[in-house]
Amino acid sequence: MSSPSFDSGRELDAQEIVTLADSTGRSLDCYVENELSDNGSEYYLLQPVDLPIVVLAWDDDEQESEIPETEMVEDPEELQEIFLDAKAVLAELELTLKDSAYVMTISGEIPPLEDDAILTLEIEDDDESRLEPEELQLLTDFYHLEQHYSIYTPIDPYLFFAKSTADGALEMLDPSDPMIKDLVDTLIIQDDD
Repeated sequence: MSSPSFDSGRELDAQEIVTLADSTGRSLDCYVENELSDNGSEYYLLQPVDLPIVVLAWDDDEQESEIPETEMVEDPEELQEIFLDAKAVLAELELTLKDSAYVMTISGEIPPLEDDAILTLEIEDDDESRLEPEELQLLTDFYHLEQHYSIYTPIDPYLFFAKSTADGALEMLDPSDPMIKDLVDTLIIQDDD
């Protein structure tokens, strides 16, 4: 495999926007943070234009522990079931919830970051079975059918990796795939420079 080459022949427009689409036809507009060419293919580091959100479900009945159990809501059916309630509570904050491709997003101005509104989740890394901390900012809480939910936005940028296909569309890539891990690392390192 030849070494990847960064396209330094042109300056990336900070506002260059591309659209990712999923198999259901939903779309997600993203800023191009970085790009590189490798073996005739174009790879992109992308950041959503709107802020991604994470929905957590809490087990408020847990009496044995001071810290209630929580889990990230990832089931598409459950997310659709709570979507209208989540949209309504976010609208009270003048935020608009969008059912975007790959991740739900919000538009609008989020509240200032306060220390007591930060949650640190330790998410297990599938490849190495280690815990990776992720910091999230609380936006709001709500109940749906007596289940307590919280809506957070990641504090660190939420990044996607994509490859341009022959027809000009963008194909999402899994950054943990060993075939592209080096390319992803190169995109991130070059973006940090």
